[in-house]
Amino acid sequence: MQSCWKMKHKDGKPGNQQDRNVRVLPLTITLIVLCGLSFYLGGIFCSEKNELVGKLKAVAKAVPPPKEPTVSPLQIKPVSFSECSVEYQDYTPCTDPRRWKKYGVHRLTFMERHCPPISDRKECLIPPPDGYKPPIRWPKSRDECWYRNVPYDWINKQKSNQHWLRKQGEKFLFPGGGTMFPDGVSAYVDLMQDLIPGMKDGTVRTAIDTGCGVASWGGDLLDRGILTVSLAPRDNHEAQVQFALERGIPAILGIISTQRLPFPSNSFDMAHCSRCLIPWTEFGGIYLLEINRILRPGGFWVLSGPPVNYQRRWRGWNTTIEEQKTDYDNLQKLLTSMCFKLYNKRDDIAVWQKTSNSSCYSSKLSKTNAYPPKCDDSLEPNSAWYTPLRPCVMVPSPNLKKSDLSSIPKWPKRLHFPPERLSKILGGSASAFKHDDSKWKVRAKHYKTLLPALGTDKIRNVMDMNTVYGGFAAAMIDDPIWVMNIVSSYGPNTLSVVYDRGLIGTYHDWCEAFSTYPRTYDLLHLDGLFTAESQRCDMKYVLLEMDRILRPDGYTIIRESSYFIDAIASIAKGMRWGCRKEDTEYSVEKEKMLICQKKLWYSSSGQS
Repeated sequence: MQSCWKMKHKDGKPGNQQDRNVRVLPLTITLIVLCGLSFYLGGIFCSEKNELVGKLKAVAKAVPPPKEPTVSPLQIKPVSFSECSVEYQDYTPCTDPRRWKKYGVHRLTFMERHCPPISDRKECLIPPPDGYKPPIRWPKSRDECWYRNVPYDWINKQKSNQHWLRKQGEKFLFPGGGTMFPDGVSAYVDLMQDLIPGMKDGTVRTAIDTGCGVASWGGDLLDRGILTVSLAPRDNHEAQVQFALERGIPAILGIISTQRLPFPSNSFDMAHCSRCLIPWTEFGGIYLLEINRILRPGGFWVLSGPPVNYQRRWRGWNTTIEEQKTDYDNLQKLLTSMCFKLYNKRDDIAVWQKTSNSSCYSSKLSKTNAYPPKCDDSLEPNSAWYTPLRPCVMVPSPNLKKSDLSSIPKWPKRLHFPPERLSKILGGSASAFKHDDSKWKVRAKHYKTLLPALGTDKIRNVMDMNTVYGGFAAAMIDDPIWVMNIVSSYGPNTLSVVYDRGLIGTYHDWCEAFSTYPRTYDLLHLDGLFTAESQRCDMKYVLLEMDRILRPDGYTIIRESSYFIDAIASIAKGMRWGCRKEDTEYSVEKEKMLICQKKLWYSSSGQS
């Protein structure tokens, strides 16, 4: 003990022994007392600690954990919208004939998309024509529609000898005629199938019809398992696209002029032009080069009308046989330089096939004087939203070896087969694709319980306003509908996967109006569109655009974050929609659904 408690004098000298003994005893006693007290208090503390821990555990079980911080739903003031004047009953904001004089006539630039500035946007509801009726249901609608729904008799008067349509009582009838269909469209397609056997076995699934008339060709192909995008520009008199959609046939406003068409590269299995009067060999062949871009390797380009069969037809074309021979030779030369070959030809129909052999491009386009030249690597082949046309050949990527027409699965197997181009998408994979596929099967089943009209003949024209892989359309494939799949021009570029599945769609920016007439869709579906785009697009204008293109008595399925649902419902009420809030299939609190129906109303002015 002493060795432990050895003390030093303040001057560093040892103290005497007596002092040490006197100090050691009290210190020893103090130490013993402190140790005993510490042991006693420790026992008490441990006992109380165990008791306290038990009480805290009991409290934890009784009191639920705090909820995650929540965001209050978006609130807006109640709003109502006035009626637009009756002169706007067929208003197409971005292809408006009233504004054509502002734009040039070179290559028909004025007929392309030219959207109005924000200050000129309409904040009113587009009225239907006086006497409008709910459209005739599919498939009867393919052959007839109500005259008052599309009250334009110009085609009937100008094309009466070609049997495009004819007015009979309160209806327009569509006998299936056309400029090149003297025996009807079915006989015309029968001949085409003889020339292209792949149209019969599921090899050819997607098609585009440029200059579509009233879309009789695309309508006939539906029964043959081929899904067609019918394309025609807005015009003052003919309303071709409006007739097509009224019939229940896929169609979109568009023109090959100075901008690329809003589709991915290498997507359509077949492209068709029946006397569409597009000057294919002019301007460096730029229009045919755009067909080349969107046509899948191994795909077919079909042309009927000038200059095909010029030897027999030239007299009816107000030209000479020499001029028509020159046009045909120039066309054949251009197609050969683009690595197309004449596949088949009979009567008025000629078929060329786009090569799937990369060696052709190497031999023809590697030359310094090749014309048209190969596009350089700076041009993104899938960029197609306000992207200028270029007079060059877009060569398919050599890394895509399973996307040509002979390698991709035949329809309907391709619908659920993970496409090769998934690998080009950020996050794209076979597992992600299959998960999306199975997810939409569950969702579609739930939708039908909430909207019994879905899957019946009450709904025909459907738009999925912001798809990823086309999962909603795939889940509805056995129902009597077709779906226009929209991929955001600002989002991940997944539209190529949609086409590889055998579905159709287009790029679009929902901050602008869509390229269609009013009252052309029976159902609009959106999944998180406002969550994705609200920072760019004003919700009010998106909903007004939805109202413009939705048919009276048509439906919307709006799947959104709970944050937006009440605000959407408030605007929808101001547009005369009837809406109800529903849970999603798994009753997720953060996500809700609005099932809405647009009411049929007529202009209070009573004019037509």
